[in-house]
Amino acid sequence: MVVDNASDDRTVELIRSHSYSVKLIVNEFNNGFAGGQNQAIVQSENADYILTLNADVALEPDYISRLVAVMEESPSIGSATGCLRLADAPDRMDSAGIAVNWARRAWDRGAGEPVSNYTSADDVFGVSGAAGLYNRRMIDSISIDGQFFDEDFFAYKEDVDVAWRAALLGWRSRYEPLAQAMHVRQWQSSAGRKRMLLIIRRHSYINRYLMLIKNGRLNGRRWLMLPSFVIYEAALTAYFLIKDPRVLGSWITMRRLIPNAFRKRLIF
Repeated sequence: MVVDNASDDRTVELIRSHSYSVKLIVNEFNNGFAGGQNQAIVQSENADYILTLNADVALEPDYISRLVAVMEESPSIGSATGCLRLADAPDRMDSAGIAVNWARRAWDRGAGEPVSNYTSADDVFGVSGAAGLYNRRMIDSISIDGQFFDEDFFAYKEDVDVAWRAALLGWRSRYEPLAQAMHVRQWQSSAGRKRMLLIIRRHSYINRYLMLIKNGRLNGRRWLMLPSFVIYEAALTAYFLIKDPRVLGSWITMRRLIPNAFRKRLIF
């Protein structure tokens, strides 16, 4: 299943000129990562597993079969990922799943580290949407308004949102290092992130708070972390005010999306 999100290259022409055994969906406008993936998921309703795959990821031939085998071992595993390595530095990690810290900041586990540090299978917070395998039962159980990936996110952190929502409902995520893939990562370094388009930086900023509204829970020890969390958020805002104030213009858009985020929170 190939979803072309109104690309301006020769993707559609190349696919149509070959006898690939794929279903091609051509969008007249960019529906975002979330919207494009949801289109394909709906069209694949009879599949037991769904692999979301970025156009800049190359899989080893046994990537999918290894992850399916892992997920078949336990009905509680809702998603799985392999060892995603950097295409321009194959001995370095791109992602070994998603990790989060106490402040609910998410990142690709192992990014930039030696691949040799991630040779053991393990449970993880979630999987990167770049090459993540999802169980259909989990997709059905956590979808809201028929959307697996929240289309209010458009792009960035939508896979973290899915992982968080799945964890709240008891689903596990698994990292399997024997499943290998290469990823061309454009924004791996801090210098690269500084070159991101403003719209990308704004999406990333907005989506952090949509995630917190939808999924954040103050229970148990988290109440004790609240003062530290408030200080962290104040420092983060100060950083943007000084270093990147245009990102804060996204609050105009966020005001429109917040009520819907609160509505979705009540569903779970």
